This record gives sequence, C-alpha cells and structure tokens, in this order.
Amino acid sequence: MTQTELTELVTTLRDQNLTVAFAESCTAGLLAAEFVKAKGSSDVLKGSVVVYQPEVKIKLLDVRKETLEMYTAESQQVTNEMVMGLRKLLEADISIAVTGLAGGGGSETDEKPVGTVFISFLYDGKAEEFREVFDGNTQAIRKKTVDYIFEKLKGVLEQHYNNR
Repeated sequence: MTQTELTELVTTLRDQNLTVAFAESCTAGLLAAEFVKAKGSSDVLKGSVVVYQPEVKIKLLDVRKETLEMYTAESQQVTNEMVMGLRKLLEADISIAVTGLAGGGGSETDEKPVGTVFISFLYDGKAEEFREVFDGNTQAIRKKTVDYIFEKLKGVLEQHYNNR
C-alpha cells in the first residue's frame, strides 16, 4: 500500500471515529511501524504489542497454554485468542492480530509451510479469520503480510462501516 493509500485509510478511520490496535508476532512490529507512516495515524492507533514468544502471548494477551500446546504458536486458534486478549487490553474499535511462519524453525509442515500467516480481525462484535501463504524471504513475507492486512482493513471499512 502506498503512503497516499495508507493516509486515506487512516483518514477513513478518523472520519468514522474508529481506533485500531495490533498484536504482532511474525511481523515483529512492522505493522505498526508502517501504519504510523501515514499522516494522522496518532489519532487512530491505540497501540501495538509485539508478542513474539509463546510465554509473552500468555502473559500479555491471555493466550491459553493449552491452545499453544495443542495448535502451536503459529495457528489460527492462537491468533484468535491473541485478538480477544488485545481487545481486552487496548479496547480499540478494530483489533487485529497476526501470527505465522515468516522463516524456518517454527512449526512448519507440508500443510503449513514457511510463509503461512494467520490473521484475526475483531470489530463491532464480529470476528474474521484469514490464512494466507506468501512466498519470499523473511522480510518479503513480513512486508506482504503487512500490505495484506492493510488491504483487509480497507475492505472492512468499506463493507462494514460505510454502510451505517
């Protein structure tokens, strides 16, 4: 997403009087770092937490140890618990959580290769889940994930909030 498009996204959030918060694992803060490049981002970004290690997901976002053990840290189930914990922690109108495999050494399998990311959105009593597989090196996967999240956020705003 270009800087102009990102600023338009932030302007839409501000015009709708909406706030956003992020819980980031595989993106390791890149989501927030890119978001704040937009003019006016301080009006809508409540905050972002980087929860890279499983114990931090447990401590900060109330992810259950059992969920981590059963599904792995890189799973939709963990991402869903992250977004619910984020909602409680920062109380943003739109909460977004992301986990995944941006590099080797995690829980990758044939069904869940490196490049697999899981994203959860929680807004207005509604939850949405996304699973995507991106190619490239770690940095490319992280960047593609951030761009994908911004596009999904734009879609949420267009479909859900502009129809009010």
